[in-house]
Amino acid sequence: MTLLAAEHIGFAYAKNEPVLTDVSIRARSGAVEFILGANGSGKSTLLHCLCGLLCPQSGGVFLEGQPLQRVTRRERARAVGLVPQRSLALFGVTVRDMVLLGRTPHLGVLESPGKDDVRIAEEALDAVGLRHLARRHLDEVSGGERQLALVARGLAQKARVLLMDEPDAHLDPRYQQEVLGRAARLAETGLAFVVTSHHPNNALLHATRIAFLRGGRCSDQVRPASGMTADSLEDAYGIPFRIVHSADGAMAAMPRPPKS
Repeated sequence: MTLLAAEHIGFAYAKNEPVLTDVSIRARSGAVEFILGANGSGKSTLLHCLCGLLCPQSGGVFLEGQPLQRVTRRERARAVGLVPQRSLALFGVTVRDMVLLGRTPHLGVLESPGKDDVRIAEEALDAVGLRHLARRHLDEVSGGERQLALVARGLAQKARVLLMDEPDAHLDPRYQQEVLGRAARLAETGLAFVVTSHHPNNALLHATRIAFLRGGRCSDQVRPASGMTADSLEDAYGIPFRIVHSADGAMAAMPRPPKS
């Protein structure tokens, strides 16, 4: 089931300088959709269009079939969550405080979180394995743990779609797999994830489908095993790759050294 879809959208920050051109992508319930692309390819801009922070100048974004711009900001915030690439380690703010911010779309003006909101936040912390850090300050935990706290914030938001902007950036391999593995397991509950990344091998490990974004244009969404080829990677990143297969059927994408 498609929860969120971009249909032939275009966007430009300046006239005659398009960042996105005729881009279509779908976020499906129970799926992790990866978008791979180089720096400047338009990945963050696409996520901002998908959550309503930016309005495409052509095409449209649809939330369960309804034009996103016709959905109130509060309803958008209840349905679609954005997990940014990095979070500030704010002094004095605890991990639980950060997760409780996800309850904001469900509160009235000047209303404080109640017992039910705290319970939901703690359940979200349990879902990402951070309950033991709930009272720790954000500046006292690792970058990977802060990234998981942002995922928990999206869960506390009760969003049906979570957009993750390069969640594997700035993390060591352990936390890359921890964050993306949690996302894949949460997708099994019916959530939809859209993940931008620079790491093809993480897509091979965790993606349901992948698409390549280059120069503001997006390829079709395809299964990683069939759609990730040396040619598609070279087209996306501008350098040669080779695809390696192990005896047990696993795949890996490896950049080739430039020819001398």
